[in-house]
Amino acid sequence: MKKYLVFIFTIFLGWQAKAQLSPEASKATPIKWITFEEAVEKSKTEKRKIFIDVYTEWCGWCKVMDKSTFTDPEIAKLLNEKYYAVKFDAEQTADVVFRGTTFKFVPFGNKGAHQLAMALLNNQLSYPNFVFLDEEFRIVPIFENSTSLPGYRKPEEFHIFLSFVGGDFFKKTNIQEYQKGYKSPYHSAANNTSGGM
Repeated sequence: MKKYLVFIFTIFLGWQAKAQLSPEASKATPIKWITFEEAVEKSKTEKRKIFIDVYTEWCGWCKVMDKSTFTDPEIAKLLNEKYYAVKFDAEQTADVVFRGTTFKFVPFGNKGAHQLAMALLNNQLSYPNFVFLDEEFRIVPIFENSTSLPGYRKPEEFHIFLSFVGGDFFKKTNIQEYQKGYKSPYHSAANNTSGGM
């Protein structure tokens, strides 16, 4: 009987260890992700910029961003201090009501897209894609003629954009000028931030 109980206990411990390594657990990052609706609600009491990660479940580079860039301590610190960080599935089917407008999922092709994702990305549906909103929910363009920041970015590349918007530098200058005086917290990567621009 004791051997049987030890066997059951061992299986239970193994199951516990596997549960801790489940896909849901591995998605955990130090960033305090919230929904778009939660960010809008929080903005009523404490104004902050909103950072939106527009992704899809099938997007491989989105998963790489989650595992590498969004787990980086410098990125997490900046997002948690300066922004409400939102993850928005571009193919979610749930309606989103924002400023009196109901945004819905629109099926087309094999899948479809959510109207809010289409509006945020100006119908340029590529993933991952990132949108910055100011405290009044206006889109902050990073580059001229672009409402979003598309594509995978390493932490040392991504940090410059977060600090540019988070520090309100976009109100005084453009990203190219800001980059000239930007001080990277990544020692050896300081001169490698121009590769993705």
